[in-house]
Amino acid sequence: MDRPCRHYLLPEWTPQCSVMLTWPHAHGDWAQRLTQAEPVFVEIARQVSRREKVLISCYDKGHREHVEGLLAAAGVERDRLILHVVPSNDTWARDHGPLTVACQDEVLLLDFGFNGWGGKYGYELDDRITRRLYALDVFGRAPMQTVDLVLEGGSVEVDGSGTLLTTARCLLAPTRNPKLTREQLEQKLKELLGLNRILWLHHGYLAGDDTDSHVDTLARFCDRNTIAYVSCDDPADEHYAELKAMEQELMAFRTVDGRPYRLVPLPWPRAKRDENAKRLPATYANFLIVNGAVLVPTYEDPADDIALARLKECFPGRDVVAINCLPLIYQFGSLHCVTMQLPEGVI
Repeated sequence: MDRPCRHYLLPEWTPQCSVMLTWPHAHGDWAQRLTQAEPVFVEIARQVSRREKVLISCYDKGHREHVEGLLAAAGVERDRLILHVVPSNDTWARDHGPLTVACQDEVLLLDFGFNGWGGKYGYELDDRITRRLYALDVFGRAPMQTVDLVLEGGSVEVDGSGTLLTTARCLLAPTRNPKLTREQLEQKLKELLGLNRILWLHHGYLAGDDTDSHVDTLARFCDRNTIAYVSCDDPADEHYAELKAMEQELMAFRTVDGRPYRLVPLPWPRAKRDENAKRLPATYANFLIVNGAVLVPTYEDPADDIALARLKECFPGRDVVAINCLPLIYQFGSLHCVTMQLPEGVI
């Protein structure tokens, strides 16, 4: 008798059909910084379109025409773009987009709840984006399951071998799923995402971050045995003790076959601050893996070149492409935060 197929969350290096973007607009928090932010989105779309399609949610018809014009001017081929009118509060596709699980050749979209990182910001439109795209038949024949659980894509990292890496500060925040104990949450995640084990980080944060320490700002799987992570070597920096403690946690973790992970420290950029002197969350861990390449956020910082070189070591078979994401961190996110990859078979 055949056993039922067990779906599992696909790692980011799985072959992809598309990357989702939710384009910034004048009706939200980007209003005062659109002229700085849009060129970053254009460059992300341009780089992705060279390797796969780009799915873009636009606020209204006028906004869609505006986005089409920007991308045409940048030389992006129209047949590489999928644009739809789906209103949004904000732009963080990583957290309101679907997670894709698979079993053999079957894919399933999981639409988790999104509540604005624990009610910090308006989220009602963003929480409906995946369902609206699904109703527009954007995802073809791929089925979708709506999950009664708050979970953001930026809060989870998987290795494709049944391991999930996450932070306790985010997943166990009382503003996410307050009725669930840690054990209950673990059980649900194991069932939904096809996991065998969960590695919890209890340390690590970035000043200015408002996600309660998403793991994609701190530590990332590059393959089943390699983790690239944010490292601070300045004892005078406020992050030093926490990130050193996180480093010790990573050193204690083991791969599924019992070996220490290959750990690759990413450099620490100089402190970036806004006009009110608030520190902004600049992190090189917020890279995006796409077909044949890794798109890496840079910040007009001396550490940029070091980060690019170290990630090239992590991804020897891929192009490493720098994208200036300094404008994005003024809204407290970066490159990975504004994107969500869709594996082959979804579109």
